[in-house]
Amino acid sequence: MNIVNRTAILSLLLLCLPVLAAAAEVKAMRIWAAPQYTRAVIDVSANVEYEIFTLQNPDRLVLDIKHGKAGRNLRADGRGLVSGVRSGTPERDKFRIVMDLNASVRPKSFLLPPADRFGHRLVLDLYPATAAVAATPRRMQEVSRRAGQRNVVIAVDAGHGGEDPGAIGPAGTYEKNITLKVSRLLAEKINAEPGMTAVLIRDGDYFVPLRDRFEKAREQKADLFVSVHADAAYNARARGSSVYILGQRAASNEAARYLAERENRSDLVGGVKLDDKDDTLAAVLLDLSQGATLEASSQVAEHVLSSLQRFGKAHKRHVERANFAVLRSPDVPSLLVETAFLSNPDEERKLNDPSHRARVASAILEGVRNFFHAAPPPGTWIAANARASKHVVSPGETLNDIARQHQVSISRLRQANALNTDLVQAGVVLTIPQVGR
Repeated sequence: MNIVNRTAILSLLLLCLPVLAAAAEVKAMRIWAAPQYTRAVIDVSANVEYEIFTLQNPDRLVLDIKHGKAGRNLRADGRGLVSGVRSGTPERDKFRIVMDLNASVRPKSFLLPPADRFGHRLVLDLYPATAAVAATPRRMQEVSRRAGQRNVVIAVDAGHGGEDPGAIGPAGTYEKNITLKVSRLLAEKINAEPGMTAVLIRDGDYFVPLRDRFEKAREQKADLFVSVHADAAYNARARGSSVYILGQRAASNEAARYLAERENRSDLVGGVKLDDKDDTLAAVLLDLSQGATLEASSQVAEHVLSSLQRFGKAHKRHVERANFAVLRSPDVPSLLVETAFLSNPDEERKLNDPSHRARVASAILEGVRNFFHAAPPPGTWIAANARASKHVVSPGETLNDIARQHQVSISRLRQANALNTDLVQAGVVLTIPQVGR
């Protein structure tokens, strides 16, 4: 047999041999407990094949990773629905993780590709097998007993959380921790206001899916959704607060998606069901609701930005528009507040100061309060009891700016403040007459 034939036969034999898959290292595991579910995130060195199943008596969840092997840091404490975690190798080419459970669960799983500072991840979301009815916040229960004078409800959303830390400052500050602290303060201040109730979308270190955030606000019949964040930029000198609402193009795209999904059309949008309407009428009704929502979002955002400008430097002097997923509610006015640039060392230091966070929360509250006192929703305590609000003129503001911000005419604004001119000086306190009175 010549050398050429021997080489060809050897090559053929190698092709026929089974290919041995490289073992994927299971590097680390983290568990986060949220009110509605428990999330386990498993870091792996590469994409993996896996299988999950549950066992009863006692309740357990089993995860088998094909060609997996344990890393040095594979330890996790039980949280939420998971009481404990153990692992082993039941077969030569299989690595197994067993989660001991406090109750039976409905698991959902998905793989995430590398992104930013994260590598490959396997995510398991564990939901209770028997879904519990969400508890109604205590203050909302109290409000429901007031005939004809309900409180205005503000949903406060602390950005990021759990596995998603958000921006990380130069000194290692996590955005998710700052947003939760500011949000809790803001909720406290809102609850101390007559006629207002706050609902926290996230009240712990766990992740809430972006679409679920505004859906939770809709479930609580919120009059306003405020998402709190801390910005980051490549330029470490960037500073100041910003206020965003949803862009018009993003709103149009969301409306098209909303109408295309059957489960959305069966929901109430602005108090109207769309599933029994033809496509043209449903689109018109949704457009009307969405138009009113965007207009209200713009007005409250102007109020909040004005308050933040009085408190400190704003990154830009106008409300910005962006396609943020949390702002896509069709019928709840929504805004996103970037409290400061966490990437700026000076602003990171300020955000870690409790007194500074309290001032930020107070500034946001002032803007929200000014908006609702200028245009209180019918049937609310504020509509029945609010008096004329006050406005401190900021540098560069005109009477026209202030009238538009508070939804009053310039003539009424002049009359309420005995003004003979449209010129106003910075620092002057103006009385804002209540709309409709």
